[in-house]
Amino acid sequence: MSTLYNVIRRPLITEKGIGVKEAEGTLVFEVACDATKTEVKQAVETLFKVKVSTIRTATMPGKERRRGKFSGYRPDWKKAYVRLQSGEKMPEYVNSL
Repeated sequence: MSTLYNVIRRPLITEKGIGVKEAEGTLVFEVACDATKTEVKQAVETLFKVKVSTIRTATMPGKERRRGKFSGYRPDWKKAYVRLQSGEKMPEYVNSL
């Protein structure tokens, strides 16, 4: 990947993501489909200045959407669960929720 911002698209702020953050110290991001775990780890450590313990990734299939009689599919996307090492402080965007 060319830049860090191409690897990490955006944080996923959902009820499940907030629950995982509070229980396990894990952050959830939408990442590029062709990003590897190593690239995601380097991007998170560089952008947020934290140490990453483990990463789990999941490829989510695109859903079918309809507009009247026309139907199509949304694109597939990938999400990453990033667990921080114990004692690491959560990034600022997460503390404001």
